[in-house]
Amino acid sequence: MQPHQVRSVSDARAIVEERGLSHVKVGVFDNDGVMRGKYMGRDKFFAALDKGFGFCDVVLGWDSNDQLYDNVKYTGWHTAYPDAPVRLLPASCRELPLEHNMLLFLGEFAENAESVCPRAVLRRVLARASQMGFDVSAAAEFEFFMFRETPDSVRAKGYQGMQTITPGYFGYSVLRSSVLCEFYEALLKLCEEMRIPLEGLHTETGPGVIEAAIQYTEALEAADRAALFKTYTKVLAQRSGYMATFMAKWSKDWPGQSGHLHVSLQSRDDGAPVFHDATQPHGMSQQMRWFIGGQQALMPEVLAMVASTVNSYSRLVPGFWAPTSATWGVENRTTALRVIGGGPKSQRVEYRIAAADINPYLALAAAIGSGLWGIEHKIEPDAAIQGNAYARKHPAKRQLPRTLTEASEWLAKSRAARELFGDAFVEHYAASREWEEREFRRAVTDWELARYFEII
Repeated sequence: MQPHQVRSVSDARAIVEERGLSHVKVGVFDNDGVMRGKYMGRDKFFAALDKGFGFCDVVLGWDSNDQLYDNVKYTGWHTAYPDAPVRLLPASCRELPLEHNMLLFLGEFAENAESVCPRAVLRRVLARASQMGFDVSAAAEFEFFMFRETPDSVRAKGYQGMQTITPGYFGYSVLRSSVLCEFYEALLKLCEEMRIPLEGLHTETGPGVIEAAIQYTEALEAADRAALFKTYTKVLAQRSGYMATFMAKWSKDWPGQSGHLHVSLQSRDDGAPVFHDATQPHGMSQQMRWFIGGQQALMPEVLAMVASTVNSYSRLVPGFWAPTSATWGVENRTTALRVIGGGPKSQRVEYRIAAADINPYLALAAAIGSGLWGIEHKIEPDAAIQGNAYARKHPAKRQLPRTLTEASEWLAKSRAARELFGDAFVEHYAASREWEEREFRRAVTDWELARYFEII
């Protein structure tokens, strides 16, 4: 049996037995999209397939630096950090080629923890789509910078003077990808074997930056692929003597790193594309217009779920291929939402506000949920932007929050977000983003030292 054939508990048992494994790897994704997991003994794994297992709920109550939130209700010192139940997902079984015969299974938090579990949030949004008569397809594409560094060397250098794997601007370079073909080929092979097929892999504009486009699929699987891609690209890079970063913007001198999301709807009845109507301008069906209208209307309110780090907002500045307002256009890369046509099967919307630092589950939940809300409420979008969106003055209601704190406040107050994602999630996640910026405000940056140390 191959991992892609695993569908049930009995299949999961069978493949582990066939391989004679004493342990398997299990993992869950936290608030920030960071994979947390462990090796689990065979007998415990078999028991967990039936009954689930306990995972300390601190992983839903701390940040990406393992620092404990002091402002959330779900967990904390007041609850004494008990175990939260996790259900294993047999169909998530994947090969781990870098670990010989090892298998990986994803899990999802259950019971009370399900209300704040990122994967469960997306699953609930997709259930809403199903109730409305839609299936959802999605894909992510990521830009990431590569360095000739190690986790030790970047710390020794204080994250200054890091050496990228290649110098200068050279987008779509055959020269660069050919010189470094061993890494490119290893990444393509790893992704294929882990069921994260890539449609494209190429250099982007900037020193050592690569872009990968993951093949589209059903939206929950698309989120799994995206989250696993980020994790295992970093694993492969470090095993190859490099480091990869998915920060939204690692240097003021270079463009930020995108994590654009592509979304389309199909009818549950017959699989027909929902977004295409050849009789309408740009082939856009009325449902697609409403979907974009909802995304545009709610983007300021759900931005914290998409631009989820302090660093995210360093990317959202004019002139660096990142949108700054909730705008849309047809084949327009200066807008936050880009309509892509070309026919019934290719008609989709690209959610361009997202950066590479996204938690894919939450970013897709925001992109899809807001679009569904638009269809439910028949929200008409503004007129499509023609030309450079950066050069236009946009209405106040289309302006996006400028900081993570502001975005978290918008999310906490959003009635639509609470309807789509649940009160418990909105309160927990908004508090976690407020914590994130509070941690940043405690820092003294190099910019502050250079500006104030002597002169002030």
